Amino acid sequence: MLATLEFHLQLPIRYPNMPQLLLKARDSLLQHFRPILNHFGVTEQQWRIMRALNESPTLEPRELCNICQISSPSMSGILARMEEIGLIGRSKFEGDQRRRKVHLSESGASLLLQMGKLIDLQYEHLEAAYGKQVFEDMRRTLEAFIALETLPVAPAILR
Repeated sequence: MLATLEFHLQLPIRYPNMPQLLLKARDSLLQHFRPILNHFGVTEQQWRIMRALNESPTLEPRELCNICQISSPSMSGILARMEEIGLIGRSKFEGDQRRRKVHLSESGASLLLQMGKLIDLQYEHLEAAYGKQVFEDMRRTLEAFIALETLPVAPAILR
């Protein structure tokens, strides 16, 4: 029988694993909204697309990929399914038949309106539990981190 050598190396990394914390925070927040999505038969990805189309009524699939953080191959399948069940419509661009515009259909907009009332109510419950200021601070902080993408932050150099 071979003896198993357990080895634990604690690397001298001073900073917390922020991407992992953000993923855990996202999942923690989403657990409060998943029952609403499930009740209406909408996936998290479909909901992100619906929200994006509510804020910008017509978008190209590549724009939706960027806004919703969904890969292009996945987006193609999701949009096909959403069109199949009548949540969205797609139309061609004038002058460029290869490009498509995506928009909420009438039934998609109606569903978004129904769901939106419950989503807003859930946010109100969360604000009551954690405090409105916590949510406002979190929103500002997250927007600041997102803005880092465009700021000239020096990269770590491997030598």
